[in-house]
Amino acid sequence: MYSADLTPPWKKQQPAPEVAAEPGLVVEEPGTGFCGAVIRCEAGTVTLEDRFGKHRVFPLEPRGFLLEGRVVTLVRPASGGPVRPSRTASGSVAVPGARARVARAGRIYVEGRHDAELVEKVWGDDLRVEGVVVEYLEGVDDLPSIVSSFAPGPDARLGVLVDHLVPGTKEWRIAQSVTSEHALVVGHPYIDIWEAVKPSSLGIAGWPRVPHGQDWKTGVCRALGWPSQNTGAVWQAILKRVTSYKDLEPELLGRVEELIDFVTGSGGA
Repeated sequence: MYSADLTPPWKKQQPAPEVAAEPGLVVEEPGTGFCGAVIRCEAGTVTLEDRFGKHRVFPLEPRGFLLEGRVVTLVRPASGGPVRPSRTASGSVAVPGARARVARAGRIYVEGRHDAELVEKVWGDDLRVEGVVVEYLEGVDDLPSIVSSFAPGPDARLGVLVDHLVPGTKEWRIAQSVTSEHALVVGHPYIDIWEAVKPSSLGIAGWPRVPHGQDWKTGVCRALGWPSQNTGAVWQAILKRVTSYKDLEPELLGRVEELIDFVTGSGGA
C-alpha cells in the first residue's frame, strides 16, 4: 500500500512543539508581527496584550506562533478553563489563590450606587486583598454624621469619594469640615460617574452636553438615542463595557488609588 501523499519528506512541515498558553507567556503572531503576552485563552482563540496595552485575538492554529524565534503550536492549558489575566482589572499584579483579608477598621465611602458598582468592578480584587470595605454614601449631606459615628483614628482611617467636588460649593464646604489627619475626602470632576468611562470604550465620540436644569442621565440618553426611561439598565450596559482601568479616565483612577493608599496607610497621612 502506498500513501496518497507524494510530497517528498524534505518538503513536509515538521510538527511544531506544543506550548500551553499560560498567562504572561510572550509570543509573536508571524502573519501580523503582533507580539504580546497571553492574557486569555478560550476555546479556539488566544488573546494577546502588547506593551502598549493593545489587545488582539488570534485563532489557536498549528504552527501559529513564534516563541523566542521558534515556531510553536499554542494549546489551551490542561485545566481546560479560561486563562486568568496576570493582572487585576485595576492593573495591579494578580495574586493567584489569594483569600480576602479580614476587613480592616478603615473604610471607603463612595457617593452613589453606580460609583460603588464601578469601584467594585475595577478595584474589587485589590480591595479584598487589602481588607478594605467600600460602603455606599447616599449623599454628601450625610457625611458629617457618618464621620462622627465612625470616629476616624490612626488604625481606622476613613476615605470618601464624592461626585463633582467644586471649590466654594456646599458640598465642598461639607467635605472640608470633616477632613482631618485620619479622614480624607476627594472628588472627581465629573457631573456623574458615567462620564468617568472613556467614550471610546462605549463607541461614542464623546459625552454630550446637557442643558442646565435638565436631569443629566436622561439628557445624555436622549442625545445618544439610548432608552431614557430606564437609566439603571443603561448604566448596567455601560458597566459591562468596562473591563479594566484602561476604560476609565485618569482623573477617577488617581482619586480611587489615593483613597486606597490612604486607608491602607501606604500613602501617608
